[in-house]
Amino acid sequence: MDVHDDEISVGVLALLLCCLALKLSQNQKERRPRRWSIRPVNLSRENSFNYFKNIKKKDPEEFFKWTRMSDNSFNALLALIHDKIKKRKIKRGIGAEQRLCITLRYLAHGDSMQSLAWSFQMGKTTVRDIIYTTCEAIWDSLKNDYLELPHSIEKWKAIAKDFEDVWNFPHCLGALDGKHVSIQAPPNSGSAFFNYKKHFSTVLMAICNANYRFIMVDVGSLGSASDGGIFHNMLFKELLEKGHLNIPPPEELENTTFKMPYVLVADEAFPLKKYIFRPFGGTNLSVRERIFNYRLSRARRTIENAFGILVARWRILKTTIIADPPNVDTIVKACVVLHNYCLSKSQKYNPAGYTDNGDQNDGIWREETTPLRSVGRLANNNAVRYLYQLRNSVADYFVSEVGELPWQYDHVLNRGTVFAAN
Repeated sequence: MDVHDDEISVGVLALLLCCLALKLSQNQKERRPRRWSIRPVNLSRENSFNYFKNIKKKDPEEFFKWTRMSDNSFNALLALIHDKIKKRKIKRGIGAEQRLCITLRYLAHGDSMQSLAWSFQMGKTTVRDIIYTTCEAIWDSLKNDYLELPHSIEKWKAIAKDFEDVWNFPHCLGALDGKHVSIQAPPNSGSAFFNYKKHFSTVLMAICNANYRFIMVDVGSLGSASDGGIFHNMLFKELLEKGHLNIPPPEELENTTFKMPYVLVADEAFPLKKYIFRPFGGTNLSVRERIFNYRLSRARRTIENAFGILVARWRILKTTIIADPPNVDTIVKACVVLHNYCLSKSQKYNPAGYTDNGDQNDGIWREETTPLRSVGRLANNNAVRYLYQLRNSVADYFVSEVGELPWQYDHVLNRGTVFAAN
């Protein structure tokens, strides 16, 4: 390389350095300087928590309305998540108790993040980060103890016993259903989350036990996904079909020689499977088929009521959630696990009369909110013949001397008929 080439190289390098310096200078000019670490109007934000502190000490009723739990349950939850949400000591930092307070207000009442920012005198971005971080901490801290999917025959049988004792449906492992949760259209998502009801949504699939407690949730299916795709992509379905859940084998019903499998109960949106029972379809049903539908409906209403309690207590689920999809999933999962947590801590969360009283009266939750939109048909019902025979055998049992209920005929024949769609 001669001297001339060296001069050219130096010139090019100098030109590049000048361009880089110019770009950095422009960026610095474009970047708005931060005028303050805390907006002056928010310097007194500690006072905005005084009402919360007062009701926590003096007014259990108002505190429950705010948080959906008692003072003791709040403190226990705070102890579980404290280390996950506390921040390093900084001047005028926001404490862990305040962070949980803001998050529960958001989840329980569906306030917008902007309204919470004004109420608690902090920036909207700060509120958003608090809610996302705290919801993640709630899910991580509670899921193992309050949303544990059974993995032993004994635990599955305990669930089945509750269903038989309370709802008169034998060998039932849970009630299954799916709901749409409305969301704001994510950027650049096209129609991925646009569902058949002409709304953007994500899907919450869940199974509950006889006492309205969720034992499995699957969150995050695209609202636009085919209903069949939603069902077939469920992790629970995969685990179940591969035999990873230790489901009890079929056993004889009491005082019979008929071996009935252990099953989930669902509505007509789901396919008839060896592990899922759905109603008989149509309107011209025999008494035996109507009795079966009635008995199945009693057990299946547990999931309808579980979702009803969930939405009535955690009203963010009835709004259009404004967040990116991963954070929407975290918010929904936090609501589900909080539902189980509160259900186990106090009867006040689900007092007498709050859920449907069997077949007689609707629960109070129906006066406070409306149900989430259900998913559509989740698969074609192309069941093989032996599955129809299996369901028929259970229907026969329900009208036999050993399997019938004293009031079932009166309900079906005189008080109304239980129908199912095709």
